[in-house]
Amino acid sequence: MKKYILVLLVLTLFLSGCWDRRELNELGITMGLGIDKLKNEYLVSAQVIVPSEVSMNASTGRSAVTLYQASGETVYEAFRKMTKNAPRRIYPGHLRILVISEDLAKEGIAESLDLLARDWELRSDFYVVIAKDLTASEVLNVTTPIESIPANKMFNALKTSERSWAGTEGVILDDLLTDLTSDGKEAVLTGVKIIGNKELGSSKQNVESITSAAQIQYDHLAVFKEDQLIGWLTEEESRGYSDITDAVKKTVTAIPCPKEGQIAIEILGFNTSMKGSINKGEPEVDIHIEVKGNVGEVQCSIDLTKPETIKEIQKIYEKEMKELIEQTIHSVQNEYQSDIFGFGEAIHRSNPKEWKKMKEHWDEKFTNLTVHVQVDMKSLRIGTLNNSFLRKIKD
Repeated sequence: MKKYILVLLVLTLFLSGCWDRRELNELGITMGLGIDKLKNEYLVSAQVIVPSEVSMNASTGRSAVTLYQASGETVYEAFRKMTKNAPRRIYPGHLRILVISEDLAKEGIAESLDLLARDWELRSDFYVVIAKDLTASEVLNVTTPIESIPANKMFNALKTSERSWAGTEGVILDDLLTDLTSDGKEAVLTGVKIIGNKELGSSKQNVESITSAAQIQYDHLAVFKEDQLIGWLTEEESRGYSDITDAVKKTVTAIPCPKEGQIAIEILGFNTSMKGSINKGEPEVDIHIEVKGNVGEVQCSIDLTKPETIKEIQKIYEKEMKELIEQTIHSVQNEYQSDIFGFGEAIHRSNPKEWKKMKEHWDEKFTNLTVHVQVDMKSLRIGTLNNSFLRKIKD
């Protein structure tokens, strides 16, 4: 009996509690982080929840978040220095969004990401975006309607946009690190900007009127080479990128009618396959896209009950899509020489030995790469109306 008691006493030394336990009332729950570069120091901004304002019973109507900032020679140093003015330990375990300033991205983002990649407290499912033409702290300082926590608004808006509108890319940390370290694929990140008066964006007035003085909006894709931002795609090119990389879930595309006017096509199914090959010693890539759509809006006089009309619309869509994709590829090849599409990975998958020979000078190969594009609209529905009432009015 004494023997068992002794064993139990010894076990209690090792079962006395979790060494890394965190009490909730000791933590500053951080939903958004921003990283800027000021001369030779990093400025880190943390958007932290105000507990009393997210409680239904205790809310006073003040802002649901507050912003803490500190600077240091490293991101880690700046992060720890926030304890000088924050009453709680800054805890990033529930991080939703990381905003990096455009100026810092142009210098390179690898060093800034090192802490976030190795911190065991961080989940890696938060989005990373680039603040376009402004600082990261300015983005995190804007209050938002509907979502009282701006970082939640930014996360949900990007998630919704990615699902419903091609041209934005929800890139989480793990995927970004994969692109930064892989052979044959460069990184892209979605840009974010402030529309309106950013000075009024941080005030309570911004959420008290129907139209906010300042709004956070996603805008185009940032092109990277290694870890440095080298330019921006246009809106059309951003959509072309999504088409090429099979990132389209649902979207709406306007195409010209056979004679005049416009038709809006809702994309319901989109599948891109990419295959690399070697032809006479030179790399080539074949892109095949299959699309299913629905006529969402008609602004011209056409008869949708005729099969030949549907076929004509399908051909117009295929032509427009093919031209957009080819223009996007040529623009990136000529202006940036950065393989953001993963063509190198396609060559690597199909011809590992040939890829090994050319990967060291892939930038040159990418610039002159031949890409064959084929677009097939497999089906096109016409919705609940056979023909638009516009046809009767104009006829």
